[in-house]
Amino acid sequence: MSSVNEIKDYFTICNNIRELNSKIMFVGVLNERGRLVAGGMSDEIKSMIHRKFYEALFMQVALKVKMRKEFDKQLGSVNFTMSQRDKTLAIGFPIGISDTLCVFAESDVEYSKLIKKIQSLLANN
Repeated sequence: MSSVNEIKDYFTICNNIRELNSKIMFVGVLNERGRLVAGGMSDEIKSMIHRKFYEALFMQVALKVKMRKEFDKQLGSVNFTMSQRDKTLAIGFPIGISDTLCVFAESDVEYSKLIKKIQSLLANN
């Protein structure tokens, strides 16, 4: 379970990441059960996307992160995961003990630069 101080820091991290690129549509931190504990989507996106859809998506992301941890001993820790779709780029970063930072951006974003900026920001927090 995330502490109050972690969640406060998570909100700051989410806001800082959102400011990195105008093509970012969503930045949020999920707990191990896929519940959003910090961040969210831009106001324009909120009205377009159904809440239940995102709840199911978040649970799936949390499950995938948990499953990947099973291979950490043999392969090393995951630094980030990325999935590029026709409309959206999804990037996940493990943070804290069991939380995941999720970033959704437009699919044409320069993802290598974005990932490096996010990793640098996370390293400095």
